[in-house]
Amino acid sequence: MKKILTIQDFSCVGKCSLTVAIPIISAFGIEACALPTALLSTHTQFKNWTFCNLCPEIEPITDAWEKEEIKFDGICTGYLGAVDLIETTKGIIDKFVKADGIVMIDPAMGDNGKLYTGFDMPYVKATKTLCAKADVITPNITEASFMLETEYKPEYDYDYLLSLCKQLHENGARDVVITGVRKSDTQIGVFCLLGGSEVYEYYTEREVKDFHGTGDIYSSAVYGGLMNGKTLKEAVSFACDYTKHCIAVTLAEPNYSIYGVNFEQCTGDITEFVK
Repeated sequence: MKKILTIQDFSCVGKCSLTVAIPIISAFGIEACALPTALLSTHTQFKNWTFCNLCPEIEPITDAWEKEEIKFDGICTGYLGAVDLIETTKGIIDKFVKADGIVMIDPAMGDNGKLYTGFDMPYVKATKTLCAKADVITPNITEASFMLETEYKPEYDYDYLLSLCKQLHENGARDVVITGVRKSDTQIGVFCLLGGSEVYEYYTEREVKDFHGTGDIYSSAVYGGLMNGKTLKEAVSFACDYTKHCIAVTLAEPNYSIYGVNFEQCTGDITEFVK
């Protein structure tokens, strides 16, 4: 069984970050190990929540791993939140990933043309250096444009998306997956550049409501597919379909919750995909 490490925060209640990544990646038949960067009472879409920074614990944790000679078949990251943690993550990649391991970076730091609260350009520039170490990166258009210090366009075309991908590939990432791309008012999906040369696009019908944590569901499904030997085309396409199905199942439930989408009810999709 393959063993991977996912680095991101943990919400005790709510479906995002580690509470999504661990069960979804595990459903792919992969041992999902976790390095939590923070502990939250709930995710931040709740009115009341607490936050505990776990970064001081990372060095003693990784020191213990090194003594045990622990290695991972890959690493995937989500929301990190601090420049120091980005630098630490780069060191973890160098030290703990096997030579043939797969590194996937989700540079979660903004959307809709703006950075999330608390982020600034030094953080963006540090994230860009982290993305240079990745096999696959999954930014949205906002995150891509900030890393490249280029104009964010809410309305875009093929050439604009291709330019973003090419520049991010030149920065170091083997494959670039731009997420949240709107093909039309009713279609949403991904625009990919594979190996710096091959373009691949995949879109699904957009659901009527957005939910917190769906980006984490998507990236976890992509990574699970890749770790099962699926091609990037296969992995991103399945992840789009899987995320859409999770949202649809949630919307079909009376009085559905703000916690997030019911991905747990769709694990059969994963079982069929990895057969």
